[in-house]
Amino acid sequence: MIETGIDITLNISVSLFILIGTFFVLSSSLGIARFPDIYTRLHAATKASTLGISSMLIGTFLFLYAEHDIVSGKLLLAIVFILLTAPVSGHMISRAAHKSGVKPVTANRSDAYEDALQKHRKNS
Repeated sequence: MIETGIDITLNISVSLFILIGTFFVLSSSLGIARFPDIYTRLHAATKASTLGISSMLIGTFLFLYAEHDIVSGKLLLAIVFILLTAPVSGHMISRAAHKSGVKPVTANRSDAYEDALQKHRKNS
């Protein structure tokens, strides 16, 4: 079967989105296993996996559209849902960890959130 230029471009873009997504999910899992504290692990879990899963879903959406002429609203909603909820949940988990007393591993860095809380307590 002879493929047109558009088919080749769509196949390459689907493959790239899936490969990029796989790279981000793999790097996220390595970051969760290797980073020293909850804050850096949350960074890896939310940022890399959000980009990875979104890339995979975009690749899936393009594949379904190109091969089967299906416009999947569920995939589009999943992409939007993941892009909105994963960073917010990571932020809320990190705030809860900080409020419960879990200190970040800081080497020559200051805790900006703790400094802001102390400044707010002084002004109140």
